Amino acid sequence: MGTAPTPSTIDAALAWGRARLQSSDNPSLEAQLLLGHALGLARAELMVRGAAALAAGPMAAFAGAVERRAAGEPLAYITGQREFWSLPLQVSPAVLVPRPETELVVERALALLGTAPARVADLGTGSGAIALALARERPQWRVTATDRSAAALEIATGNARALAVENVRFLAGDWYGALAGERFELIASNPPYVGETDPVLQGPALRHEPLAALASGASGLEDLATVIAGAGTHLSNAGWLVLEHGAGQAAEVEKLLVAQGFRHVRCHADLAGLARVTEAQCPAA
Repeated sequence: MGTAPTPSTIDAALAWGRARLQSSDNPSLEAQLLLGHALGLARAELMVRGAAALAAGPMAAFAGAVERRAAGEPLAYITGQREFWSLPLQVSPAVLVPRPETELVVERALALLGTAPARVADLGTGSGAIALALARERPQWRVTATDRSAAALEIATGNARALAVENVRFLAGDWYGALAGERFELIASNPPYVGETDPVLQGPALRHEPLAALASGASGLEDLATVIAGAGTHLSNAGWLVLEHGAGQAAEVEKLLVAQGFRHVRCHADLAGLARVTEAQCPAA
């Protein structure tokens, strides 16, 4: 554990933070975000106040946050916020930290339905990231988001209130459990898709995040299979299913979709070139 400097200046604190966070992807940015959080200042304000004295209280808060980050805790859990689709979302260890690659689910949903009024569902909403991004982009859509975790739904509903998004509702239920008798033009989901014995779950990238939102049986495909199997009952004629999955699961996901009679199955790569999101259309009755 690094020794925190005595209260000094903003610049000195940032220099210490950068040195302590050398194992992070971007030590300079993370130090700025953590100190800005401790002081209630934007990054730009830190830059112009570099020579300003730093009091003992904020320095202690910053040092504690840096040590948490150095131990591998996600930055979003420390600051309590993560941006997704340009929306500031509150997060906690009750939900996954929204990832940039999940924005591809939003992109595909928007492209598939266009601007016409539509009913859309987001299954396993977590922080509400997908549902809120879609609802904000398409005020004419009626978005329904479900999650089995009461703690996650509390985070999601709080985000909706903070963003003043009113065309979304949140329901408690496991996948389709709260949607009896309802149909949608599109269903989106980023379900758990990591095998429960996969060592990646204990790695530094994931060990702080909720296991129930990450792991899905021995193969990682169980929840994806459940979502695919139930989609036909809840999609309107020619409705779309858009799924995020692991980079090595595209072929298996396609097989599951084809077995359920879906057509126009297409997989899309994320910005890293990884096969990440698959869409498919439900056959018309």
